[in-house]
Amino acid sequence: MTTSAETTGTAPIETGYAPVNGLQMYYELHGPDTGTPLLLLHGGLFNIDLQFGPLLPGLSEGRRVIATDFQGHGRTNDADRLLTTAGLTADVVALLEHLGVGEVDVFGYSVGGAVALQLSIEHPELIRRAIISSVSFDPSGNRGSENAEAVAEMTVDMIAGTPMEADYLAKSPHPDKLQTLLDKLGSYGAGEDGWSEDAIRGITASTLFTVGDSDMVRLEHAIRFLQLRGGDVNGDFEGVPSSQLAVLPGTTHFGGLANPSLVLEIVRPFLDAAASQAWDTEGTG
Repeated sequence: MTTSAETTGTAPIETGYAPVNGLQMYYELHGPDTGTPLLLLHGGLFNIDLQFGPLLPGLSEGRRVIATDFQGHGRTNDADRLLTTAGLTADVVALLEHLGVGEVDVFGYSVGGAVALQLSIEHPELIRRAIISSVSFDPSGNRGSENAEAVAEMTVDMIAGTPMEADYLAKSPHPDKLQTLLDKLGSYGAGEDGWSEDAIRGITASTLFTVGDSDMVRLEHAIRFLQLRGGDVNGDFEGVPSSQLAVLPGTTHFGGLANPSLVLEIVRPFLDAAASQAWDTEGTG
């Protein structure tokens, strides 16, 4: 099922629901149909609007943006299955097939970052450039167990009055199942071992890894990701790698995209860069 919306301000040019793996998966299309589309994947308990709303005008300027709500989030219904990286990735692949879209750039945050990683590793034919934000490729990269324990124990009362609760109640096709979603998020990632260093090293897409300096992901883990992608070199002599790292100052996990101007200043040049970049050292000191 597909519906249309007028292009006014930040409104999408098209919205719809794709029949995907037992879901009616909500999606939005923004911006002109030019170049490689950018796929946006939000984090747990967030949705298109909460995670990417302030960024959409800048991200869709001059490019098509595809944004979607994951299972049980935003306007997408829940299903009788757990939330897993493999399951969410399969949903996204099916959505792209439904839309008739081949290669995309992807920008995934937290849970969305895990899905973006899975796409880059398991479906390299689909991904040209990947922005991987605030997610570890191995559980050892997380900052202790505090975050996991807090999420596992989350209740509706604990998020009462927050934008997450308000958006869920306003948009969900089943607003009475918020605790079910919280329970599923609490067990998200259980039994998942992440990805090996060889898998990260073997990603064919150019990658930009972003992390907050006060994130749940350890900074040394972000640096290791960069090293595996060919970074952490003397670019003046070896050239600047196409894969990059950005550490956002004064930034926590939940506030990772809270400074739209800074985020856009980082991600748009990465998305717009030529396929192969050469660093001209002529005239530099």
